Amino acid sequence: MIIMKFGGTSVEDANAICNAAAIILREQRPRLVVVSACAGVTNALRDAAVNASEEKEQSALRILDTLEVRHAAIANELLNQDSTDRFIRTLWKDIATLKKLAQSVANLKELSDRTLDQFMSFGEQWSALILFHFLLQRDVPVELIDARSVMITDKEFNRATPLFDEIHARCNEIFGGKQIVITQGFIGATPDGIVTTLGRGGSDYSASIFGAALNAEEIQIWTDVNGILTADPSILPEAQPIPELSFDEASELAYFGARVLHPSTILPAVRKNIPVRVLNSKSPDQEGTLIQHNSNLNRDCIVKSIAYKEGITVITIKSTEMLMSHSFLARLFEIFSRYKKSIDVIATAKVSVSLTIDDSSNLENMCDELKEFAEVQVEYGKAVFCVVGENMKSYRGIAAKVFSALDENGINVELISNGASHINLTFVINEDQINFAVRALHDELFSINVLT
Repeated sequence: MIIMKFGGTSVEDANAICNAAAIILREQRPRLVVVSACAGVTNALRDAAVNASEEKEQSALRILDTLEVRHAAIANELLNQDSTDRFIRTLWKDIATLKKLAQSVANLKELSDRTLDQFMSFGEQWSALILFHFLLQRDVPVELIDARSVMITDKEFNRATPLFDEIHARCNEIFGGKQIVITQGFIGATPDGIVTTLGRGGSDYSASIFGAALNAEEIQIWTDVNGILTADPSILPEAQPIPELSFDEASELAYFGARVLHPSTILPAVRKNIPVRVLNSKSPDQEGTLIQHNSNLNRDCIVKSIAYKEGITVITIKSTEMLMSHSFLARLFEIFSRYKKSIDVIATAKVSVSLTIDDSSNLENMCDELKEFAEVQVEYGKAVFCVVGENMKSYRGIAAKVFSALDENGINVELISNGASHINLTFVINEDQINFAVRALHDELFSINVLT
């Protein structure tokens, strides 16, 4: 079996769903199709929930009306009358449920993470149902299975942790032995049936988890670009697709901002050594990017790509307690752990440590705790850059080329991390210099055939 995951832009409208169906049907192997919500729908559902909690109930209801009209229009364009009627009956019921939920949130003036997951779980259900009816009316032997019966998670709403043993058992029982199955990405449920979500971009993660559980031959991620590129195409349209990446390279790029893959996607595939292909649903004959263990990779290729993550906060902690202390960093990290802050980049000196986080929620309370034993400085509006290539460790001069290019373009580097990983060079700059840095680095690293 193979896994075919279609992202939001690959099912965003009737034409995109037609393309996705054609891609599914040209594949002859048994396949599990994992579907995202139509592009923008999850954001709209989140906005409806937030508006309701902020006493903007009418705004929330208008968003839901817009979603109803959008999905009904897609169904009317794609489906025959019988299938359209069946889909719209489900849609009306779901919209009515969401409106009641919005009214309850408005009355309470409170939006819990559990309720937010309820709101955001509907987008994938609608897109999967439309695709299912479209294939079914063409006499395709397809089954629609609710992911919530398989993707069992804990109760960490908005970012639930999958319960892998339970998922593996259910995957083989429910998905196994079928020719074509459609299910939803991103959503799951607790063992007692409460809806959860895996976090933004979680449809990729769903696909990888299902693939690992089923020992899939391949996991395909269908998106709207020709694979993983050498840089962000919204900044650099001339960025080129990368034919092959190792699992480690792809993981680094995903974590540090490459928008094609969710950061967690690779992990289950790595454990089972399952190749991952990133492909373009709008141009399905393109080769895309193959991600696998590095045995077949081009050893002459040094730098593969440049990625960045914006919205970064730098925190610098200074204290003389660091001198000759074996427990200072443990105390520091315990506080970050308690506030659920993931650290991207860290640099230490004798009496100070600087580090970056990408989530500044509840930061004031965390800093108050840090100030009990240290001076704390917080800087917002930063970006983490990452230059990735598995062979960088054996090539002299890459760091010199990177920092010379930045210096020549007036870009100041504030933090550097190098050595913890042999395949990336990571540094921090001001967020307003992202575009300049991408162009400067791409011109320097790729115009001289560092990627060959």
